[in-house]
Amino acid sequence: MPTEPKAWESVLARIEEHLVDGRLRPGDHLPPERALAAEFGVARSSVREAVRVLEAMGLIRTQTGSGPSSGAIIVARPLGGMQALMRLQVAASGFPVADVVSTRLLLESSVAGELAERGSADLADARQLLDAMDDTALTAPEFLALDAQFHLALAEAAGNTVVATTMAGLRSSIEGYVLAGAGRIPDWAAMAARLRAEHRGVIAAIDAGDPAAARTRIHDHISGYYRDATPSRTLSPSTSDAR
Repeated sequence: MPTEPKAWESVLARIEEHLVDGRLRPGDHLPPERALAAEFGVARSSVREAVRVLEAMGLIRTQTGSGPSSGAIIVARPLGGMQALMRLQVAASGFPVADVVSTRLLLESSVAGELAERGSADLADARQLLDAMDDTALTAPEFLALDAQFHLALAEAAGNTVVATTMAGLRSSIEGYVLAGAGRIPDWAAMAARLRAEHRGVIAAIDAGDPAAARTRIHDHISGYYRDATPSRTLSPSTSDAR
């Protein structure tokens, strides 16, 4: 005989439903805990449990305190089982950062070039994430979580499920090294502005149907941040030439 879902599971299902159908999007804040409890007719403890699960899944980031950056912000959409399995493998193996960066350069340069060659890709999700990143009230972790989702959105738009799955699986490693690097950036506001401009430059090259520019811009964007955030490390010659 099937058992009734626990209250927090019902909350989780409803929030995921809102994420899938677009009522909640990356960059949005979840309503306050009290409001969600009233909306779903559950105790606040059930809402807290659902939020903890969503955070563990990498769908939201939470920030304590008050002000526009506090609370829970949506940073991703629900992922499939294969993507979740790879994410666990990445977490268990602890891939070297240089290897993750090299893989990103290979995959994302190819993605950007392919999108520019195609000229008819749906980049609505990527553009929405760019708009969300324009919010100067975002903390560095919130900004970088949306940044990682932007790169995943480009991979998904290219339509290659293997590449998109690989990018999704690498997401925790990507977020880990970019967030660690943020602490070594002397002027984060200036860096965030630079990253926004570089993102827009990639999209502009794709829109213009210029594969060479799209590949070069995404390559320089990824390798430039890695270089500036980890000054003691350098990319291998084979990686830096992968354009």
